[in-house]
Amino acid sequence: MDDSHYMKQALAQARQAFDEEEVPVGAVIVLQDRIIARGFNQVEKLNDCTAHAEIIALTSAFSFLGSKYLMDATLYVTVEPCLMCAGALYWSKIGAIVYGAADEKNGHRRITGTVSPFHPKTVVRTGVLGDECTTLMKDFFARRR
Repeated sequence: MDDSHYMKQALAQARQAFDEEEVPVGAVIVLQDRIIARGFNQVEKLNDCTAHAEIIALTSAFSFLGSKYLMDATLYVTVEPCLMCAGALYWSKIGAIVYGAADEKNGHRRITGTVSPFHPKTVVRTGVLGDECTTLMKDFFARRR
């Protein structure tokens, strides 16, 4: 399996968020070519500003593995993580982060600039299915106007 395969799975999660009128961000966590956790934004549903796709997927992965570290896992997320999620990902020591669309307004890079907020050993890849991820976000916000 390649990055685009798993990003499509994250996009399926994002579409579920879209259908539930949540900001359409989706995430999956992969370990040894197997999806071990999924998540999508549930901020409105749970009335919880921390219920981002990444946080929900991380919590599920920690529970599944019985561990607080994900050094050999990869997170696929449709949109660049915000600073809160970047902090959680740092502490998880996740092995890799792959995201589709940049988020100039709320992404971690708005605050961190070129300095990575992730664990020094975390590998970051960007732009995977970026056009599809961006289009989903634009469609969501156009529909809300």
